[in-house]
Amino acid sequence: MSPGKLLRLPRIPPELTTGKMSMLRYIHILLAVLCLASGDARAGNSGDAGATPQPPPFGGPWDTRLKLTGDWGGVREQLRDHGFTFDISATAYYQGIARGGLEQDSELGGRSDYWLNVDGQKAGLWPGLFLTLHGEAVYGDSVNSETGAIVPVNIGRAHPVFFGTAGALTAVKFTQALSENFLVYAGKINTIDNVQQPFMPGHGLDAGFMNAAFVWNPILGRTMNYATLGAGAAILSQSYPVLSLTVYDTHNAATETGFKDAFDNGAIIYPTASLPTKFFGMPGHQSLWGVYSSGRYAIVEQQSLNQIPTGLPPTTLERGSWWVTYLFDQALWVDPTDQTRNWGVFGNAGISDGKPNPIQWSAIFGVGGSSPIRDRRQDYFGLAYYYLGFSGDFKDVARVITPVRDERGVEIFYNVGVTPWCHITPDLQVITPILGRTETSVVLGLRMKVDF
Repeated sequence: MSPGKLLRLPRIPPELTTGKMSMLRYIHILLAVLCLASGDARAGNSGDAGATPQPPPFGGPWDTRLKLTGDWGGVREQLRDHGFTFDISATAYYQGIARGGLEQDSELGGRSDYWLNVDGQKAGLWPGLFLTLHGEAVYGDSVNSETGAIVPVNIGRAHPVFFGTAGALTAVKFTQALSENFLVYAGKINTIDNVQQPFMPGHGLDAGFMNAAFVWNPILGRTMNYATLGAGAAILSQSYPVLSLTVYDTHNAATETGFKDAFDNGAIIYPTASLPTKFFGMPGHQSLWGVYSSGRYAIVEQQSLNQIPTGLPPTTLERGSWWVTYLFDQALWVDPTDQTRNWGVFGNAGISDGKPNPIQWSAIFGVGGSSPIRDRRQDYFGLAYYYLGFSGDFKDVARVITPVRDERGVEIFYNVGVTPWCHITPDLQVITPILGRTETSVVLGLRMKVDF
């Protein structure tokens, strides 16, 4: 294959110029024009930060405010002062397979996220009560099913459903702080919303890595679901959870209430422990996560987080499944004028039972975080690699239909903060997928997120 063909841009499908996709396309173009017209010289230049008064949380000039729609004539800040905070965003994705994969194609899709956070004390209830609602919608398409990989290359377009258009309320979470360092929570929980690992900004849905492997370890996919009923407790240190224990239902409830079949297939026990560190005088964490599920699973059963190859022969159900992961993150640079701006290394390694979990072991390593460039204070970057080792039991079942191999991939992105409310991210991924006869995929992508 010639270098020119290798580096060609994905084609634009003709269907994007007609029908509903045309409207979606024009909306995305309009938002892009708004972003680019605003520029970011003022937003990114920190030379006079000490002398310039900070604008109100939602106010200020339109190209430096935190949200595109501002403070809604003062209503937004009044609602916040009374305990109600609304966050609305829209994210557009354009990805194409420039080489390899099952099909060299390109797709345009998007998602919208709607958040309502309620502070119970400010709302006139009682201290320590918090309510979080997360609604989301996905539309358009993605190339997730065209790479041949088990891990989605666009996690933002993979949930709450892999295919089609859908809207869902994926989180209704009640939290009660019993002290400054101890809280309990219960409700319908969006598990990805709760992921906290530094140097992976935006949980992959809008600001950080697009590949699902770098949002959380794919080895979790056998037992964990995108959204499900659950309850638990956590001990905090400086607002970071150092110990937690959560009990989840085994069913994915992303597009349902979750009550119909709640806990009829057992429960998931999910403990975590994290130790804050200060190596080299820089912040970091050493963490352990683990799960035991009493549910019954088949090794080839579809998952809500990973894309198990379809058409595999059925297997018997196995009672119980477990996995353990070790995580670390370590800052290597911290902005002396703003401690929240930093970049560093991170890693994640896991092992599992290997049956019914098709992934026996996994390893992830990367570097990322805030841009160290002085005048790019709203930018982020990331470079990471993952490797998934599949169990012998899974390979034996799969090779009856198709040869499979261990999967690996690398991703690099640079997130440009055009304004505080608009981020544009070019992205490149190279994936050697699970399907043994499928060539390594080169996936080019562009993401734009607007906060309203």
